[in-house]
Amino acid sequence: MGSCFSAESRSPLPGSPLSPHLANMKKRNSRKRLGSRGSSFEYRKDEALHRIPGRFFLNGSTDVASLFTQQGKKGTNQDAMIVWENFGSRTDTVFCGIFDGHGPYGHLVAKRVRDHLPLKLSAHWEANVSSEDVFRDFSLGSMTSENMSLLSVDKESRPSIDFLESEKHPDIFETLKESFLKAFKAMDRELRVHPSIDSFCSGTTAVTLVKQGPYLVIGNLGDSRAVLGTRDKNNMLTAVQLTVDLKPNLPAEAERIRRCKGRVFALRDEPEVTRVWLPNNDSPGLAMARAFGDFCLKDFGLISVPEITFRHLTENDEFVVLATDGIWDVLSNEEAVEIIGSAPARSSAARALVEVAIRAWRYKYPTSKVDDCAVVCLFLDSNSNHLSTASNGNTEVQPTSKDQLDNDIEENNNLDVLTPLNQSGITRTEEETSLEGNEDPSKLEDMNSDMGINWSALEGVSRVNTLVNLPRFIPEKEKAGK
Repeated sequence: MGSCFSAESRSPLPGSPLSPHLANMKKRNSRKRLGSRGSSFEYRKDEALHRIPGRFFLNGSTDVASLFTQQGKKGTNQDAMIVWENFGSRTDTVFCGIFDGHGPYGHLVAKRVRDHLPLKLSAHWEANVSSEDVFRDFSLGSMTSENMSLLSVDKESRPSIDFLESEKHPDIFETLKESFLKAFKAMDRELRVHPSIDSFCSGTTAVTLVKQGPYLVIGNLGDSRAVLGTRDKNNMLTAVQLTVDLKPNLPAEAERIRRCKGRVFALRDEPEVTRVWLPNNDSPGLAMARAFGDFCLKDFGLISVPEITFRHLTENDEFVVLATDGIWDVLSNEEAVEIIGSAPARSSAARALVEVAIRAWRYKYPTSKVDDCAVVCLFLDSNSNHLSTASNGNTEVQPTSKDQLDNDIEENNNLDVLTPLNQSGITRTEEETSLEGNEDPSKLEDMNSDMGINWSALEGVSRVNTLVNLPRFIPEKEKAGK
């Protein structure tokens, strides 16, 4: 996902939240340049992270998952993805995530969240489990004989575990829910003060899940989506949507935003796209109600609190698809599940879904530029009865190359160069400037060949119009007005 900008150069209104941020732009840029001295340290740290066994973030597949992303025709690929097996040193646990960036630095925000959110979640999960163990040991150690007898009676009178699960969630849900909430809060706080990633008008969605045994816990932020492929009583493969697209058109989301003085409305030329706006500025027009980053809106109703959901998996549940809106803009839940279910091999399932989505973009919206697409497909069953071949012996996750890591570091070092904003009224530009200097020449050629094509907004979630307008702050005008 990404954004389209207007070159409408105007000073923020007095008291606007943009003023203190942009007035300190020179100071922030100097901090970023100074921060680049630590790039070698960041490089070593990220390189070690990317080489952790069982952690995958590039196109390919593992024994239990398939991953694939493809850059669209709108600029830098701002989608990121991850599968982490043996998550938290637990052999029965897998972490998966999809992140869809938007704004001038959305690709950097998405990568940062991809790399650091799982670490924070694992740390908080371990801390919560440890604190529970300490509390339990302390409680049992302080028990009197009378209390112990009451405890034994209570255990004997408890119903079975299966019955309890029908009445309330198991302990793992409550523990992971608290860990998810703390990790998301810590991640957003880190982005706010990050010395080399400007998240003021850039952000990312996040759909993340932790699977441990038969339990599935999902943390959702934004408008990416998780869908379950499961068998019904007739053994037909059906789709079950596991998350809600958290957009400003939802009544509860709109009420919160308006209560915080933010504005929620759609533009006249795209009445189906509800957006979030600043109180006194026709910007940024964000097409989602929750996101990491986007701090220009955090005081006006935009939040980074995830929606946490739980599912107890059964033998009928076959796979979970996590995908960015580049998929869901053109394919229904049922179509996505059918494509995954009919893939010739599990190793190619994610790629098959992306390729169908790209063809659907070209067929349904021939005047629009194809959006970035990213898919993670996590397979839940241990057999391959419903897919013709589940073997992925010929498809492996690509190892991280030093060049790829160097590209990430180079992006961080060049952040003090502002992205140019091209004039296109209050709506959209034709192309978002790429910050990645080492793009594949063939891909850049394809992108350039598509420039000049007019396109229209598509349901408020396509990458170029996730943000409508970023006002520019001009120090000279500010001084002249004083």
